[in-house]
This record gives sequence, C-alpha cells and structure tokens, in this order.
Amino acid sequence: MSRTYFGTDGIRGTANSDPMTAETALTVGMAAGRYFLRGDHQHRVLIGKDTRLSCYMIENALTAGFTSVGMDVILVGPMPTPAVAMLTRSLRADLGVMISASHNPYHDNGIKLFGPDGYKLSDEAELEIEGMMVNKADLDLAAPDSLGRAQRLDDAQGRYIEFAKSSFPKHLRLDGLKIVIDCANGAGYKVAPTVLWELEAEVIRIGDDPDGFNINRDCGSTASDYLRSQVVMHNADIGIALDGDADRLVICDENGELIDGDQLMALIAQTWQTQQRLRGGGLVATVMSNLGMERYIEGLGLKLERTKVGDRYVVEHMRQHGYNLGGEQSGHIILDDFVTTGDGLIAALQALAVVVEADRPVSEICRVFDALPQILQNVRYANGSPLDLADVQTAIDNGRRRLGNQGRLLIRPSGTEPLIRVMGEGEDESLVHEIVGEIAQTIERAAV
Repeated sequence: MSRTYFGTDGIRGTANSDPMTAETALTVGMAAGRYFLRGDHQHRVLIGKDTRLSCYMIENALTAGFTSVGMDVILVGPMPTPAVAMLTRSLRADLGVMISASHNPYHDNGIKLFGPDGYKLSDEAELEIEGMMVNKADLDLAAPDSLGRAQRLDDAQGRYIEFAKSSFPKHLRLDGLKIVIDCANGAGYKVAPTVLWELEAEVIRIGDDPDGFNINRDCGSTASDYLRSQVVMHNADIGIALDGDADRLVICDENGELIDGDQLMALIAQTWQTQQRLRGGGLVATVMSNLGMERYIEGLGLKLERTKVGDRYVVEHMRQHGYNLGGEQSGHIILDDFVTTGDGLIAALQALAVVVEADRPVSEICRVFDALPQILQNVRYANGSPLDLADVQTAIDNGRRRLGNQGRLLIRPSGTEPLIRVMGEGEDESLVHEIVGEIAQTIERAAV
C-alpha cells in the first residue's frame, strides 16, 4: 500500500489545507486510537504540541478522535518532541502524539506518533493506521459509557526538566559559563533555559517569546545569525539554537562560529569511547554526514554506518545493531542511553559536559575534525520528480565521474518539502561547486 498521509517524519503540510486539516487530525485520532486499543485496561494517549497557532485546532480534533474510540487523553501543552516521547514511556501511555512541523514556518504543521516504548512508529504500523484512515468503516466508535476523558498534566514541564538535568554528569556544574540559548520561539522556550539555569549557568534567552506566528522566524537552528551575533555581543562562552520542536540543535563557539551535528556526534563518540560508554563500536549517521567525519571516526578505530535521511531510520538501525549514538548533520542527535529520539537540549548538555571537564574554550573542544567542503543546493519542483529524466541522469553520472574517489554526490527528493536536494562534497571545493551547480541547473530546466 502506498503512503497517503505519512511521510518520513509523520504527517505534515500547510495548516488547514489537506492533509493537515481538523478532519485529518480527527481521523488520525480515531485510527491510531483503534490501533492501540489492545487489552482490557483503560487506554490513554499523551498529546504535546509546539507554539503554532494551528496547534489549538489540531489538538482539539485529535482529542475528539481519541476520546470517541474510548481512549483517555493527557494534554501536556507546549513541550519538546523528546519530552513527549519520554513522558509517553514514563506515564505508561499506550501512545504519544506530538503536534509540530519541526523547523518549518508557522503556517505548516504536522503530527508525529510514538509507541508505548517512546519510539516513533514503524513503517508497518503507520501503514496499518493509514489503512484504517482510508477505510473509515473499520473505525468502531465507543459506546456512550465507554468514551474517553481528557485532562491536563500540570507538572509535565517539571518532569522533563528533572529528566534532562539527570543526563548531565552529577559531579559537574555549569557555573562560570555564559550561555546564549535560542529556543526558536518554539516548544522548548520554557524548559530549555530553565534546565541550563538550574545547572548554574548564566543564561541569556532569545527566541523565547512565541506568539503563534514567530516560531522559527529568523531564529532557531536553521536561522542562526542572530544567535551568533548575540554570543559575540555578550562575550558568551557558547550559543545553543534549538528548532521549533527542540529535537535538534546547532551550537556556535565563543567567536560565533557554527558547529554542526557531525562535529557534535564526533565529539561525543570520541568522549564516550574514552569512557568506555560507546556501544556498537561506532555510530550511525545518514548519507548527508560529511566525509571528513567518516574519515575521523575510522581513524579512531570506530565504524560509521550510514542510513537514508531521517532520524527514524537512524534510530531503527541503532536499535537493530546495538548502537547508542547516532544522528544527522542537521543536529538530530540520538543518545540512546537517555532518549528514544533526537533531543537538542540533552545533546547540548553532553557537549557542555566535555567543555566543563576540559576547562577549555568551545572552539578548541567542539570542532574535532576538518570537514570536507560540502555544497547543498535545493531545487523546487511542482509535479512529479525530474530525477528520472535522461538529461538529469546524464548530468549526475558526469558529476560522479569527475569527482571520482575524491568526493561524493547525493541527489534526493526532500521527505518534507517539494524540493530536490543536490549535495556534493570533495577535496576540490571549486570542482564541487561547479558540479553541483550544473546538476541543479539541469534539474531546474527539467522541473519547469
């Protein structure tokens, strides 16, 4: 069965337009609720959200769907995606739901589902739920005396704050560090600064005043210029930028220079290997991670295994092969000792622990390998995919031949937007620029 609703990270689209409508959310609640109604206990689902205006609409529709099939609903309000995953498991809920479109602008929204173990659902589970959404005759409604109830969990933020703090080494504190934290006007705007402050850092907050429209707008992990300027202006030791649902991050050093997820994963791998905490003999990354990181990791005597893009695929590979570290260059970092999905705050705390222990500047500690020049261009398209066209394939084949063994090319459709992503990396930056530009131009001509 082909996918109708679910993409690489749940269901996502423009709010109040198909598929991200109240009707879809209602149907998701009914179908996912029926899927997880197993056994004779009173079932319950935990629902969190970010700060988009449309979250109110989707939250209410999901609640109606779940209660209509007999499932109780626990509402936790604005919370990071990893907090929803953690609370789902901690509260023994049958299902967790996060309403968010991550790093997208406010006019988009999405629905992510977590199983009772706190992990994102498998492709097979999503397809079964899709089948029930399409064939609505399978959605048996509860009898009047079996309808679910909805209630708010008042101490949800406090639970996650304590959980996040517990991931930081108990013998260390953040006193003496000045940290700029950019919360992207998103789901982490309350909990992230609080965790850092309670660990005794001096905290400068930005992107912490959401209004329903400004999530990810000129702030957060995908728009870091303001963070960088604030770090330099305040003479801070580090800057941390989360995205809209706080499941990923980027950091910048004391000079305002960015440090991406590849560098952070390499830092944690190196540290955990020294501490004999690293499992699996290496880490799991995606095809987008820099070739420089792969060479560095192999130089440590470790393995780097790659998956297709999407943190869910990284997590699946980690679970299947016994790894406890993995992630994406974009800053989704999964630390399986603590969390079941990407957690920007807990990843930042692991990096901060290394900085505090070493008592050296972030610029010296957190940039551990020399990245190869990597060029990424996004080409928008409207209908179908131009990648199957002969001219496009010829341009890609020619580019790979010219790069040879000195680099690599990756051309793929985005899983969340109507874009073709053209990525090239290699030792000769000008050659990579030229090849990526030629392929992008060929795709642009074909996409018209």
